Amino acid sequence: MEKIWLKSYPPGVPHDVQPEQYRSVAHLLEESFRKHASSPFSVCMDQWMSYGELDRLSAALGAYLQGLGLESGARVAIMLPNVPQFGVTMAAVLRAGYTCVNVNPLYTARELEHQLKDSGATAIVILENFAHTLSEIVEHTAVQHVVMASMGDLLGHVYGPWITFAVRHLAKMVPAYELPLSNGRKVVTFKKALAQGERRTLAPSQATLDSTAFLQYTGGTTGLSKGAVLTHRNIVAATLQAEAWFTPALSKVGDLSKANSIAALPLYHIFALTLCLLAIRQGSSLTLIPNPRDIPKFVEVLKKRPFHMLPAVNTLFNALLQNPQFKSIDFSHLWVSQAGGMAASEGTAKQWQKVTGSTMIEGWGMSETCAIGTNNPVTNSAFSGTIGLPLPGIDIAIKDDAGNNLPLGESGEICIRGPNVMTGYYNQPAENALAFTADGFMRTGDIGIMDAQGYTRIIDRKKDMILVSGFNVFPNELEQVISLCPGVVECAAIGIPDAMQGESIKVFVIKNDPALTEDEVANYCHANLTGYKRPKYIEFRDELPKSNVGKILRRELRSTP
Repeated sequence: MEKIWLKSYPPGVPHDVQPEQYRSVAHLLEESFRKHASSPFSVCMDQWMSYGELDRLSAALGAYLQGLGLESGARVAIMLPNVPQFGVTMAAVLRAGYTCVNVNPLYTARELEHQLKDSGATAIVILENFAHTLSEIVEHTAVQHVVMASMGDLLGHVYGPWITFAVRHLAKMVPAYELPLSNGRKVVTFKKALAQGERRTLAPSQATLDSTAFLQYTGGTTGLSKGAVLTHRNIVAATLQAEAWFTPALSKVGDLSKANSIAALPLYHIFALTLCLLAIRQGSSLTLIPNPRDIPKFVEVLKKRPFHMLPAVNTLFNALLQNPQFKSIDFSHLWVSQAGGMAASEGTAKQWQKVTGSTMIEGWGMSETCAIGTNNPVTNSAFSGTIGLPLPGIDIAIKDDAGNNLPLGESGEICIRGPNVMTGYYNQPAENALAFTADGFMRTGDIGIMDAQGYTRIIDRKKDMILVSGFNVFPNELEQVISLCPGVVECAAIGIPDAMQGESIKVFVIKNDPALTEDEVANYCHANLTGYKRPKYIEFRDELPKSNVGKILRRELRSTP
């Protein structure tokens, strides 16, 4: 299959990557820690951590975990927000030769129990703010070792204890909990684990590129989540692919140790996690945003120092644009505004470029592909409306249901193959049989079209398609069009049962113009959409249901009376 997209690559971007230059992710991490020891790794609440400190602390925590006698490759759950403990813990688990199981800190007890049981995790590092959830279900899991972190653990000897006190007693953000110590279960504080580990020596990881590095859970919005098995090869390849792709923009910074990326998206999510690993590989720094939903505080952080890369989902870009103080920020150093995680809106992209002067660069990927599978060139000067080109070493094919390749310009399922693609779902043989084609491509469930230059445009996901009188209608298209209607901030389209035409279209709209009426939205749709694509129902709302990474949950809208 000809890789027609290679002709569209920006100058200097390689056609492939070589993950074999590393023995494992631990090898990549340790090389970077040594090379950039004196450079800053992260800043959180104005408290800095250097790569040298990250090296020392992760070695100590890794040695502590090894001292527990966990088996090689044991699964260690990480239930932390964007605080310094996350990077330390992730590096510790990988350097100790274990497998990271990233957990959404806002999970309910039911969701947490499923993930811990399904992964077989025997240890967990968790922020005390979420310990009450763990306490409800821990006895139904294999977890025997709990490392309990507090908000201020790594925020300095003076500021740290104050933050922990404020979170516990002033903000009252730590609900009461009692973790049962039956069956030999042990609970230790994060600081005590570090202190014990510092008295030990970290044994080198025996993991290879084919060992499992992460069980990254996905698919929770449609049922029980599944663990994508991401090997060390997958993670190293994805990191190198991201580095190759973003270098044409980030090289403008000059010394990459001076580059600052904004980590507002949760690090437990594959999108932010991959960009965190990219920062480590480059020796650049991360500004950690523990609570990006507090937009005023987020904007205040952005004002404090130059930032060069801002990855976000469309809803976060939108929320920043709605803040009146956002326009006063100095954007002169912003080289990459990376959109992913959900479809980017043309309306938001145009407003973003108008305000910041930075082009919104849209990409596409999944947990199963270690985040980025395709991306627009970072040298673009305008929003393209496509998901871009396959990254180095990745093949994309548009296939029919039987797994046959379709001609250029025809719509079909986007399928992907490459060194970043998971080996399968953990303990899901039936799912794995359906997930891959005979020629080794993974089915993504996204429907798209590739053009002659190798750019792919997503039409939508199969399961979100609306069938109106025998015509296929894709919500993504409707949302892109309606988002450009004056006065519309955000919208979501769903199909609802209709006795006459099978399904009719309902659109939920958030507006920033109080005078905007349903008739005006309907008239805009009439002018821009063919008859069967026009919504029958329009409902204004103050907010839309979203996942913790900002994806609009159409399933919840469908269940709305």
